[in-house]
Amino acid sequence: MKSSSLKNLTYKPSLARNVGNKILTITAASFAAISVLPLLLVISYVIVKGGSYINIETLILEPEPPGDDLLSAGGIGPAITGTFIMTVIASIISIPVGVGGGIYLAEYSKSGRFAKFVRFGTNVLAGVPSIIAGVFIYAIIVSTKILFGSMFSGIAGGISLSILMLPTIIKTTDEALKLVPDNLRRAAFGIGSSKFTMIYNITLPAAFNSISTGILLALARAAGETAPLIFTALFSRYYITSFDDLFYEMGSLSVLIYNFALEPYEAQNQLAWAASFILVVLLLSLNILSRWIGTLGAFSKNKV
Repeated sequence: MKSSSLKNLTYKPSLARNVGNKILTITAASFAAISVLPLLLVISYVIVKGGSYINIETLILEPEPPGDDLLSAGGIGPAITGTFIMTVIASIISIPVGVGGGIYLAEYSKSGRFAKFVRFGTNVLAGVPSIIAGVFIYAIIVSTKILFGSMFSGIAGGISLSILMLPTIIKTTDEALKLVPDNLRRAAFGIGSSKFTMIYNITLPAAFNSISTGILLALARAAGETAPLIFTALFSRYYITSFDDLFYEMGSLSVLIYNFALEPYEAQNQLAWAASFILVVLLLSLNILSRWIGTLGAFSKNKV
């Protein structure tokens, strides 16, 4: 009796349900591989094609005017510097506002009407095309010359990128603080701490890894944007030499790629590939770093 029941429990590959399970598993795995294949091909091609043009001169020199002479192409140094500066400007604006907004939603308002409105607005803003942010800043800042009479500028470019970073930071902070156990809050209140003290010393440190991950993902998105910068920062071939230069046109990797890829000269096309390589490596590094920080947060939670 026992042997016959064990025989019935034996795996039989020929059964229809097992055959169907294999077919569906293979189909799902094939679709997963197909979905990842374009990413791998694009990254591999950019790294192989652009990596061959990377050298010290390319990284530090200013780009020269378009021409047919390969020796006069210059480099992408100002674009690298401009991307870094505008990303820093965007971070200075969006990180305090985004983290503060997330703290308000998670700790103060929670499920109130205003909180629901802010969450809805954040979701809508996250889905708005990036070019809309560029057009908005162009209408508010560039065309009105409100920044000390300047039009296209690195400051305007950083402000447009901060709009794109805000939704990710707000949503990440909000969700990260919600994951902090309420027992920690009750324990803090039980020993007489104020709400500000509880947030500053308990909930924010507990959610720090998740919030940092969201900030890095927002930075990765901002660093790779092109459309907002065309309307706000435009492009410059020269290095930033003083604080006043922030109020004038500023170069960036994404706009350099857009401009130089359309040039009919091989020298500028090579600079576009080199800039693509730098940008892809930067974005990959930020994404890998964000995943690593997220892994550290999960490990620390499991350890506790």
